[in-house]
Amino acid sequence: MPAWPSPDLPAWQRFQQRLRNLGQRRLVLLEGDRDAAMAWLRQLLPGLDGEPRLWLGPQAAAGELDLTPVRPARARDWLGRDVALLVWDGWHGNPPDALAALSGTLAAGGLWFWLMPPCEDWGRFADPDYPRTGLDNAPDHPFAARLATLVAYDAEVLRIDPGCSAMTPPQLPVSEAPFCPGTTPEQSELVADVIRVGLGRRRRPLVVSADRGRGKSAALGMAAMALLQQGRRRVLVTAPRAEAVATLFHHARLATEEAPAVAAADHLRLADGAELLFLPPDRLLAERPEAELVLVDEAAAIPAPQLRAILLGWPRCVFATTIHGYEGTGRGFNIRFRGVLERETPQWRQRQLSAPIRWCPDDPLERLVDQLFLLQASGPDAVPMDEAVRVERWSPADASEHERQQAFGLLVDAHYRTSPGDLRQWLDDPTAVSWRAWLGGRLVGVLWAAREGGLSCRLAEEVMAGRRRLRGHLLPQSLANHSGFAEAATCTLLRVVRIAVSAGCRRSGVGQALVAAAREHSKQAGLDALGTSYGASPDLLAFWQRCGLRTVRLGLHREASSGEFTVQMLSGLSADGQTLVEAIAERFSQHWLILLPVVWPQLAPELTLAVTAQLPPAPVLSALDRRELAAFAEGHRGLELSLPVLRLLSARPDVATSLGHHEVAGLWCRLVLQGWSPAQAQSAGLCHGRRDAEQRLRAVTRQFLPHSDRL
Repeated sequence: MPAWPSPDLPAWQRFQQRLRNLGQRRLVLLEGDRDAAMAWLRQLLPGLDGEPRLWLGPQAAAGELDLTPVRPARARDWLGRDVALLVWDGWHGNPPDALAALSGTLAAGGLWFWLMPPCEDWGRFADPDYPRTGLDNAPDHPFAARLATLVAYDAEVLRIDPGCSAMTPPQLPVSEAPFCPGTTPEQSELVADVIRVGLGRRRRPLVVSADRGRGKSAALGMAAMALLQQGRRRVLVTAPRAEAVATLFHHARLATEEAPAVAAADHLRLADGAELLFLPPDRLLAERPEAELVLVDEAAAIPAPQLRAILLGWPRCVFATTIHGYEGTGRGFNIRFRGVLERETPQWRQRQLSAPIRWCPDDPLERLVDQLFLLQASGPDAVPMDEAVRVERWSPADASEHERQQAFGLLVDAHYRTSPGDLRQWLDDPTAVSWRAWLGGRLVGVLWAAREGGLSCRLAEEVMAGRRRLRGHLLPQSLANHSGFAEAATCTLLRVVRIAVSAGCRRSGVGQALVAAAREHSKQAGLDALGTSYGASPDLLAFWQRCGLRTVRLGLHREASSGEFTVQMLSGLSADGQTLVEAIAERFSQHWLILLPVVWPQLAPELTLAVTAQLPPAPVLSALDRRELAAFAEGHRGLELSLPVLRLLSARPDVATSLGHHEVAGLWCRLVLQGWSPAQAQSAGLCHGRRDAEQRLRAVTRQFLPHSDRL
């Protein structure tokens, strides 16, 4: 084995101590020979302070270095916890989301050792993580090359080639007042604010926004326990995932002055019966338990209809979300939810946390990670102007850093789940094609799409039968497998992955202009169809319909990332594509009324009617159908016996659209289309009982009777 240089252990110990006193953290890039880097770490790590120490790489090496092994897929399990050392073996893969997440767990004095090839080789390095997202066939990797450039030019990064030089770390100044992690004044003020909401008057919600590492969840936990100790009986917590509230419950337990009678990961109960309880949004809204206060953490990941239902369902609410971060952004949430707050609870208040609690405000590692993964990216402000929108093809990989940051910022503002992994996919995917929109010389919109499909007939049949699943080709594979059309996988299509328009320019034609450019490109390229797949909402459904796309599938389950059902839409371009779209849309229409009460009984009424309105119309009502409608409308026929014909009526042209503007829309959807009982509708506040429900449905039906011969 070669005799590699040894690290200067005393110098590194002084460096770590001074970092801790300054409240800073550092990246140590170990470039070049991996064996040399491992040998160097074996000599250095035993002499450094701090626990826990994480290892991301081959499991066998963790014991060799006395580190705690972590799989990248489990990186989020460590969010909210303090880590002393992070050793990342980049030779075995570098998933961006996990990199960004775990870097945020390092406390003051923390060191991130990153084993990688020399920076000049990153753009050609075959990262083992690429096959996971279909990037292993990409000829170049602009994302990795960009990371290398930023790392190489950052003076605070310690670049070491262990095979050539041991390198002594730089001298750091001695801190006159050592950094002390803990509660910040902002955090203390937030705790007081949440307590004030929990004890105060009704309908005065608080919205909290913060970057990662600012103590938002910890403050919610401390405030919740203080409220229980001051006499509140129940505080409920909800979030898109149970893991998201681990920090909140941890700090609630720390703030407990007595041993709790129940102390589970999602439930704390004091001896007097007062309790802090986690419920996921669906269960919270289905059970509607009483509580004096509801805390909503990571609120931006919860669908807007559910947020509104929570806001109106309990007297006191606090909504907390992340502004920037590796799990998503809260800026789009603030934009979308503000209107609901202004309309329903005009006395709402907002608080923002900016000061970090685990490191100093000018920490070099936080600044670097923000740059590497564009965590602070924000789209430019823009307003509509009396000028034509200019749309042009654009490559984010070839753009300047400023242009790329603005464009990615638009995606971040518009889509909660935009992550560092998305940035890598956008820059590196060889099937990707993008456009940007300009208005008055300012960037106002971007569209990112990917070419999919074109599978062989044999492979398409395997996909349809569920025997094969390929990486990529999301839309054609989904349609082939779930809709039963193998042709969906043999056809070629352009799938719109993301589209974003500056908030001030929405509803002014920018989005439609971007989609029109993608459509024209697809036609010229000889593709069969243009399509998209996204978390369903009435507004987005209407937008894509205006762009000429038709609904061809609705997902069977809510997506874990968005909490919404996935809707897939297509527009045929070639003759084969048009035939395919007609066939799938017709099949979906035939199944819709049958599956709706079985598969989608909780789908929001607005969305239910919006999807119904887009489908090919049901057959014309027969004379017998019209007679049954009249019998129901006049009170001679009961609701249950009339459901088949009422559902047929709902699927006739313009009926669903008309119902969508009617005050009885929710009741009609729940009872007629989704199979709810009058008792369920009464529990949801939609009616006062069976008699009231039937009277209101009969009244609506009477409005359609004069036109029944045309329905």
